[in-house]
Amino acid sequence: MSEILAFLNQNSGALTVIFTGIVTLSTVVYAVLTGVLVNETRKMRHAQTEPRVDVTHRPREEWIALIDVVVKNIGLGPAYDIKFDISSFTGGETAEKLVSELKELNYLHNGLKYMSPGQEISSFFTNANENFDAKMEAQVLIKVSYKSATGTNYQNEYLIDLSELKGMQRIGEPPLYKISKNIEAIKKDIG
Repeated sequence: MSEILAFLNQNSGALTVIFTGIVTLSTVVYAVLTGVLVNETRKMRHAQTEPRVDVTHRPREEWIALIDVVVKNIGLGPAYDIKFDISSFTGGETAEKLVSELKELNYLHNGLKYMSPGQEISSFFTNANENFDAKMEAQVLIKVSYKSATGTNYQNEYLIDLSELKGMQRIGEPPLYKISKNIEAIKKDIG
């Protein structure tokens, strides 16, 4: 025991330097990790306030050939001053007709002032059974620009390609549509 104490007394300066170096290194590592954590927190806060306006198409529940256009804020923050620029991508005259059908929708033509997180707007777009082959070849490009609550500007492009629906089939009737038809039949029987 006395040998250990003698060794420590003789080498106290060197041991102090070694322990000071370890503490300094630990402090530097801690500072770097804190910086990384702050950066990750900043990214998460930004992601939680960032809007993302999505534009797509989908078949209607009651009839698969009836196509809706859907605009939805899939981000976690509100979107402001939403503007849509709609143009034909491929498909010539049919694509131009689809563009004009989309521009008839006031919210796509004039834009939207505000969309809350999760808010969705959908509207009838076209009947795929009318001029089927030409519509399957047509593609429409929709450019969306909008701002976040912090004033950050965003731009996204979406390609509306009806050929993605080619070959899609539905077996039977959708449950809600079937229920509504049965309620109508009951209503007629009661009347």
